[in-house]
Amino acid sequence: MGRNLVEKIMAAHLLSGSMTPGEEAALRIDQTLTQDATGTMAYLEFEAIGAERVRTERSVAYIDHNTLQSGFENADDHRYIQSVARKHGIWFSRPGNGICHQVHLERFGIPGKTLIGSDSHTPTAGGLGMLAFGAGGLDVAVAMGGGAYYITMPRVVKVELSGRLRPFVTAKDVSLELLRILSVKGGVGRIIEWGGAGVKSLSVPERATITNMGAELGATSSVFPSDENTLAFLKAQGRERDYVPLSADPDASYEKIISIDLDALEPLIACPHMPDRVVPVSSLKGVKVDQVCIGSCTNSSLSDMLKAAAMLKGRCIAPSVSMSVSPGSRQVLTMLADCGALSDILSAGARLLECACGPCIGMGFSPNSGGVSLRTFNRNFEGRSGTRDAKVYLVSPETAVASALTGEITDPRSLGIAAPVIPLPTSFRIDDSGILPPAGPEDAAELEVLRGPNIKPVPAGRPVADEICAELTLKLGDNITTDHIMPAGAKILPYRSNVPKIAEFCFEGVDPSFPARAKAAGESFLVGGVNYGQGSSREHAALAPLYLGVRAVIAKSFARIHAANLINAGILPLCFADAADYDRLRQGDTLRLRDIHAGMESGTLTLEANGAEIPLVCAFSSRQRAILKAGGLLNYTREAEQ
Repeated sequence: MGRNLVEKIMAAHLLSGSMTPGEEAALRIDQTLTQDATGTMAYLEFEAIGAERVRTERSVAYIDHNTLQSGFENADDHRYIQSVARKHGIWFSRPGNGICHQVHLERFGIPGKTLIGSDSHTPTAGGLGMLAFGAGGLDVAVAMGGGAYYITMPRVVKVELSGRLRPFVTAKDVSLELLRILSVKGGVGRIIEWGGAGVKSLSVPERATITNMGAELGATSSVFPSDENTLAFLKAQGRERDYVPLSADPDASYEKIISIDLDALEPLIACPHMPDRVVPVSSLKGVKVDQVCIGSCTNSSLSDMLKAAAMLKGRCIAPSVSMSVSPGSRQVLTMLADCGALSDILSAGARLLECACGPCIGMGFSPNSGGVSLRTFNRNFEGRSGTRDAKVYLVSPETAVASALTGEITDPRSLGIAAPVIPLPTSFRIDDSGILPPAGPEDAAELEVLRGPNIKPVPAGRPVADEICAELTLKLGDNITTDHIMPAGAKILPYRSNVPKIAEFCFEGVDPSFPARAKAAGESFLVGGVNYGQGSSREHAALAPLYLGVRAVIAKSFARIHAANLINAGILPLCFADAADYDRLRQGDTLRLRDIHAGMESGTLTLEANGAEIPLVCAFSSRQRAILKAGGLLNYTREAEQ
């Protein structure tokens, strides 16, 4: 039996463990990336581990999230990251140089390599044939120090593409179609491998849009083969030396195969407030639009921007619409300016924003009260835009432009204009002056790491006791996202390097009284429903509850990265053996867990509540049990190095 693409890359990087689905595997990591919203904490953790120099082939620190400098906090974080990167062997992408996933695709991604990043959309690099994972900052810190990255071996699902996309149907619509099929939890415990004859019709930027959106499925990663299209992209970036052909064996096996006929797709749209609420654009014809945003790590490539510019050329957006454009990198912005496309965008009435994440994380350009915002982004969680009652829809750049021109949700096929056809350039404009190399080892010892007053130490985890008796301080429903747990936005993001301060905003949009109640309780439990912790990789969604005294989270099921982050923080993630038992618990109940250490070994624990015994389950590896008993990954790593 042959191997699929995932198995081939994992086998080449397997350090220990097993590639059997459900078993823990330890992987060698070739590259890491961070962004500034999670990077400051990752580098504080790297320093706390005591490593002097990164041991990866390439580690890059990007500044692309907290770029709104309305106070000293973000500027201080950027200065800290730049100084720690220079000292410890990390490349530094300056503010304005671009969004981490777009720049990494352009300048650093290599087929067949492994990559982890402190951002859930790190699998974007799978469009280039990398096996890339989103992870918590502490996992990234350990990998930078030369440690393995541990995952539960996923099952591999193949998506077989046939046909070719029709005019005005895009890679974004492919992503939305798979979300319609699988839902936001359909990829949990799986890697999505893309194949079939239809793959050859997709460029690397189109493939990257699809792998980027794999995060919304809950998938561990997504990956495309590395073929002649990959070579063309790398050659245009002046990096043809990095090309490696990679494909699955013809007789490779998969958990299942999903077939998508590209010829049969139409423009799709995800409705508020989940990426899997997908319907045809044509079904929402006439819905008034207040705002349109083009960009984010999903749809900010040069080809996306050139298509938008071609549709806007000689036209004006509707008077009722406010429109923004965020190019994904300085390379994209410069090439737009050089060819005149930027003028076409601006002349149509759009506003040019920085080459950064911006509106996607509520960092500026929030919608008006109750406004309808069409975005080419990857998430439309409630309140994520910065406006709690906004209605955010996810669309392709072509649908976004069509709707901006008419002032209402519009299928671009109905405009009566030709769909823009944008071939991949044979040569991109290369200027790496915005990426600063680290100092050499011989100079690093003399360099100072610069810290501002908002940068606080990493909160210390506590070893998991054998018994916990505490209050259930918050009971939550299904699909609780990390945006619910630890919101983003311009008001909160500046405190990402200050856990005591940012903890004051924990669950702000769900129950603003939670932080005070949790601190008063001393120790407490949280209870959630299905897919608890989906969304971003932000480990602050574990660190803030840790600081507030949360000792365990009990849910019907967990999103992969958040469950790992809870363990890394020394918080128990436990599941109901019977989901119906969720209804037996009430906020304010006193809950008791006994014989926790033995229960972690056996995989079954008993929760005492309201005079009843409720069975819980867990599936911790021996390493995870040791991490929890040590009080988190940071303590565990320090102890291992002593």
